[in-house]
Amino acid sequence: MNTAEKYLYFFGIAQDGKNLTEGDASLKNLLGGKGANLAEMAKLNVPVPPGFTLSTQACTYFNDHKKQFPESLRADVASAIEKLEAILDKKFSSEKNPLLLSVRSGARVSMPGMMDTVLNLGLNETTVQGLAEASRNERFAYDSYRRFIQMYSNVVLGLHTSLFETFLEEEKHDQGVDFDSELSVPSLKELIRKFKSVVLQETGERFPEDPLEQLWGAIQAVFESWNTSRAQHYRKMNSIPGEWGTAVNVQAMVFGNMGEDSATGVAFTRNPSTGEKYFYGEFLANAQGEDVVSGIRTPLPLLKSPESAGKSLEESMPTLFKELDAVRKKLEEHYRDMQDIEFTIEKEKLFFLQTRTGKRTAQAAVRIAREMVEENLIAKKEAVLRIDPYSLDQLLHPRLNPNHGFTPIAKGLPASPGAVTGKIVFQSQDAVNLKNASQKVILVRHETSPEDIQGMDAADGILTALGGMTSHAAVVARGMGKSCISGCSALRIDYQEKILKVVTAQNEELLFKEHDVMTIDANTGELYSGELPTLTSRLDDNFNQIMSWANEYRKLGVRANADTAHDAKTARDFGAEGIGLCRTEHMFFAPERIDAVREMILAINHEDRSLALEKILPMQKKDFVELFEVMSGLPVTIRLLDPPLHEFLPHADKDIEELSKKIGVSFEGLKKRVENLKEINPMLGHRGCRLGITFPEIYDMQAMAIAEAMVASSSSGHADAQVEVMIPLIFGKKELEILKARVKRIVDGTLEQAQKKIEYSIGTMIEIPRAAVTADEVAEVADFFSFGTNDLTQMSMGLSRDDSSRFLPEYIDRGIVEKDPFASIDQVGVGELVRIAIEKGRSQKKNLKAGVCGEHGGDPDSIDFFHKVGLDYVSCSPFRVPTALLAASQAALKEVE
Repeated sequence: MNTAEKYLYFFGIAQDGKNLTEGDASLKNLLGGKGANLAEMAKLNVPVPPGFTLSTQACTYFNDHKKQFPESLRADVASAIEKLEAILDKKFSSEKNPLLLSVRSGARVSMPGMMDTVLNLGLNETTVQGLAEASRNERFAYDSYRRFIQMYSNVVLGLHTSLFETFLEEEKHDQGVDFDSELSVPSLKELIRKFKSVVLQETGERFPEDPLEQLWGAIQAVFESWNTSRAQHYRKMNSIPGEWGTAVNVQAMVFGNMGEDSATGVAFTRNPSTGEKYFYGEFLANAQGEDVVSGIRTPLPLLKSPESAGKSLEESMPTLFKELDAVRKKLEEHYRDMQDIEFTIEKEKLFFLQTRTGKRTAQAAVRIAREMVEENLIAKKEAVLRIDPYSLDQLLHPRLNPNHGFTPIAKGLPASPGAVTGKIVFQSQDAVNLKNASQKVILVRHETSPEDIQGMDAADGILTALGGMTSHAAVVARGMGKSCISGCSALRIDYQEKILKVVTAQNEELLFKEHDVMTIDANTGELYSGELPTLTSRLDDNFNQIMSWANEYRKLGVRANADTAHDAKTARDFGAEGIGLCRTEHMFFAPERIDAVREMILAINHEDRSLALEKILPMQKKDFVELFEVMSGLPVTIRLLDPPLHEFLPHADKDIEELSKKIGVSFEGLKKRVENLKEINPMLGHRGCRLGITFPEIYDMQAMAIAEAMVASSSSGHADAQVEVMIPLIFGKKELEILKARVKRIVDGTLEQAQKKIEYSIGTMIEIPRAAVTADEVAEVADFFSFGTNDLTQMSMGLSRDDSSRFLPEYIDRGIVEKDPFASIDQVGVGELVRIAIEKGRSQKKNLKAGVCGEHGGDPDSIDFFHKVGLDYVSCSPFRVPTALLAASQAALKEVE
């Protein structure tokens, strides 16, 4: 069979028992998830209404040929309908016992609610009478016709459903009933007349009476629904390629609304929220499927309980419940995963309309994976592969109650996960003050800078108008475990008046004053007015067991970016195997240190600078001792001072004046000095190793602090620290050569004086493209490489990580880039520089250690790439360590497969 030219696949069982099904679950890419599973269930002899699937290739053909169908398709559909007629003893367009159809979408992956469905297709003024006669239920027949016209008009003819809802509500009001199902036959006939008049008025054409015309209109509408704005948005959120297309499933209708002996329902083979192993779901008697999901009626439980009072399916239809439960077990054992099932009962006969792998919370996913291993349904490897690494954020941070029912007022980038409610403030000191008053705080800024570190530390959540996924706010917040939304362009901040304006999607302007309460859901990037309920997450034995299995397969090491003992301990508790990046500049911003740092920066000669550095030395030493003791013999990579010096200085006149009084210099002189230190492009300016070259006393002090901390930690009985000193921002061998010699002289001298033999290494951060392409030369001097992929991305792609969020969404929408390159590494460009540097470096030193310390170190897709190119470890913020551990394990398992 040439599947490239076959566009239609039939499923169902003939009256003589012969299985006519052509596809199965292995053809998911061709038949879509729904179609493949319908075929698979049919082959398992599960009672599935027969039908046929038009493949995703038919959708691709339709889109590529200006909305034309393949030539053979109409004949194939006609033949398939004849098969259905033979199986069911019904006729399409019949006046006596009409065959009615459902037309549903079905992509490779589940896209719930994103594409279109048409039910009861085939009804017209004649066939509705045949349905009434065959069902012996006139009210059911005309209600089905009313539903069909309303749904078809919306999905196929493009008419907004409100045009019909108004008439429906008026009719219910006039009749004094609450539900559609209570309308009388005359009312339904009147609604049908009104609905058809709406179609004629809005489109200029009569509602189609020919069932075949209806069918092709519905098929076309489902194909077209693949490219609706909501479907495109969903694909973008879930990285689903646009070229996949959707299948169309045409299936014989079964009716759950033919009386009290009929029903429809949705069920899960286990609880999708908790993972508990029991039959979880709901049903409605005398209803169609859309009634369950629409919320217009309150569904009833499947299982009996003290609260069900005889209304559960188990109590009201015990025989059918047992049949349903038996198929539930059969499907879960066959698919070896929790299933999401849709079923219909038509006059005490059970049918299954769908089964698919059920969506679940992270908590449920972990529990189900562990318990299925214990039940011998799956192996440990499969359990590890089943957990979505991205979902682990749900387990590590608070989240909103998924049923909160509130509407977001704006949306930004989910920079650091978690959900927080608090009072908004606009200045760091105000955040500190509120925290000291035991208040929850959200710090709102255009964008944060190192000066905001105290406010960020005090705040429970951070919200910025500018910046991207790797902006200062994002990176620091992740390191602190703080919830953060960045790049929320709807914000208008007035620092002077302490007012926040939020421009909604409807172009409304909402006003918030300081201390007003807001909620940020940094898991989604959504912002809410007022207080919303949150759920506290926790790690449990199920999580620990899955992570234990994961570590059996992992090859890539996982470290953490940590600057304090508290961060280091958090990272170790999550399973980090060392510190891959200690940013020493973050240690400088504490209130008791910043003035000494500023004295050092503002000094105009070597002597004054050295005096100021003497004040900082014991503070740095203390920090390093604490890190070494927490890590207890694990590797600790310390990056010497990296940012431009002006970041440590005040910029507002009042702050400059306050500092001038503290250090005893004139306001005018200090302001001039601050202005002189400003740079046009500071990220490419006087920073990193360039500070060490021009102000060597800075790196000398840091080298001394590291060495003395090594001695102190060793002398206190702790395991010797595996110290890795990292020189940042080199563009070639010579800079590293000069600075390595200087650092080595100081560290060796200090260790020799203390009579200590402690191993350490000196390497560099590869973050400039020139350093990557000359990595063989750099490796002659470097003991290790650590890739700073944040800056490497900026410099390679010419993008500012703080400003590019303004236009990157459009680049992603238009397919210029697949993802935000600061969130997930650009494998073809920036990734190729990493690959080149590793290959060149190891051509010089075969066993050269190489890791990555940019925020890409916590992104699962990037981790998979780093595993493939042969890195030794990744490093990420402490709260992303479990995600990185799991992603590294999955990368190793995928390689074996």
